[in-house]
Amino acid sequence: MRGELTGRLPYPDSAIAREQGTRGYELRAATSLARLWGEQSRRAEAHKLLAPIYGWFTEGFDTADLKEAKALLDELT
Repeated sequence: MRGELTGRLPYPDSAIAREQGTRGYELRAATSLARLWGEQSRRAEAHKLLAPIYGWFTEGFDTADLKEAKALLDELT
């Protein structure tokens, strides 16, 4: 639950989600933070944050969270 709430914060902390072992929530938090950084012209940092987390996944690429993360990664490159 804490990870879910963290993912909804304006400035999510992916470390909290990681502590809980919930990679889906960590992906959401990282996607949100990467989007913010991208908007702040911190594209390289945003990509560096999100790419390895996206890389953990081996299935479920048709889910909304992974589609969103992939689209953002494409924008950041």
